[in-house]
Amino acid sequence: MGDKDDGMKDGDGRLGRDELAQLVESGEVDTVLTVFPDMYGRLVGKRITGHFFISDVIDEGMHACDYLLACDMEMDPVPGYALTSWEAGYGDFNAIADLGTLRRAAWLDRTALVLCDLVGEDGGEPVSVAPRSILRRQVERAATLGWFLNVGSELEFFILADSYESAKAKNFEGLDTFGWYVEDYHALRGSREEPLVGAIRRAMDASGVPVEFSKGEWGPGQHEINLRYTEAMEMADRHVIYKQAAKDIAAGQDHALTFMAKLDETLAGNSFHLHSSLWSVDGDQALFAPEHEGAEMGDLFRWYLGGLLAHARACSLFFAPNANSYKRYRPGTFAPTRLAWAHDNRTAGFRVIGRGNSTRVECRLPGADANPYLAMAATLAAGLDGIEKRIEPSAMFKGDAYLAGDLPSVPATLEEALEEFCASALMRQALGEEVVAHYSRFAEVELEKSRAVVTGWERRRFLERG
Repeated sequence: MGDKDDGMKDGDGRLGRDELAQLVESGEVDTVLTVFPDMYGRLVGKRITGHFFISDVIDEGMHACDYLLACDMEMDPVPGYALTSWEAGYGDFNAIADLGTLRRAAWLDRTALVLCDLVGEDGGEPVSVAPRSILRRQVERAATLGWFLNVGSELEFFILADSYESAKAKNFEGLDTFGWYVEDYHALRGSREEPLVGAIRRAMDASGVPVEFSKGEWGPGQHEINLRYTEAMEMADRHVIYKQAAKDIAAGQDHALTFMAKLDETLAGNSFHLHSSLWSVDGDQALFAPEHEGAEMGDLFRWYLGGLLAHARACSLFFAPNANSYKRYRPGTFAPTRLAWAHDNRTAGFRVIGRGNSTRVECRLPGADANPYLAMAATLAAGLDGIEKRIEPSAMFKGDAYLAGDLPSVPATLEEALEEFCASALMRQALGEEVVAHYSRFAEVELEKSRAVVTGWERRRFLERG
């Protein structure tokens, strides 16, 4: 991770206000996908005709129902949120376009895309529990200290031979991956999936989401596409756009593509490896870079790492947000089970890598199902707390962390992660009581829903023999 550089160049798919107006007038763009991330990190919003976006929405924003931050994956309105309810009438909030995010959606016909910030209808104050608001507060906190966070996102997914429709027709059982053997780094097997993976790479580059590379991963039909690093908010925006586009493009080729943390108990999980480093706010100084080759880790990096380790269990709710997420943490699968740091050791939860200006820490805890705004906000809050309190990390670990029973463990369940999150003074101080209460309720809903379901595993195990 080098200088403060968003990796963007002229003609890369990013749009300015005037350029969008010209494209709308010429008919090259007739739709603006106007969206914001929900609690799951999904993009929700409206497809707005280009001329109406230019005349009415670009400055005034659009209305959206506030239940979108108080519902579950099935869009069921859920009781127990202070933000909104049936009693409150499920009113609107206003979604204000962040024109710095305006870009082509190159995988869609004649479409541009813009991300929005949410503000209340009754005065325009930011909606505190909105994912972009949560991350922005941590970014602003770092900026007051003269720093910004560079982030890299490594996001894994499985390609299925099935389409989303045929997967549903199978009741999501007996699904076939696109490929039948582990294809980690395979150039040969990667050629079979290149019509899809290559289409995603090219669409992202043309949509202002620059890609570094793609590669086969440690599962049949599993791939990873690495996006070019940038500052935290832009990285989170790129991350959610990429997930949306990847699914759209896969569906267009009659395939399903999934970012589930654990698709199948016999396969590797899908990770979101979160690389982070602090820089001076002017971008001139990489604050984690050692003073010279072979020098020890500097104080700032050491305390930042100490904060990540100290608060890792409290952050887990934002790294692993549902019951399925915790099935990914299994020994010998490249997903961490123990909280330790090490140099270039993929068995540890935190992996220190790079040299010079690229020196950084890779947090291996988040799954591909994590909301990136929340995961990055928790990471930055924990790291800044470590610096503020000068928290010393544990000694560098050497060896196989899966076998190190004396190390702290990653939470084993969503229930355990929720307890840690609620008990954390840092989460309340850094994120705020409203955010803690809101996302605690989010986790409670996930638990209530998952506990009520009878699974195929239970039927196979107990239908005859139970």
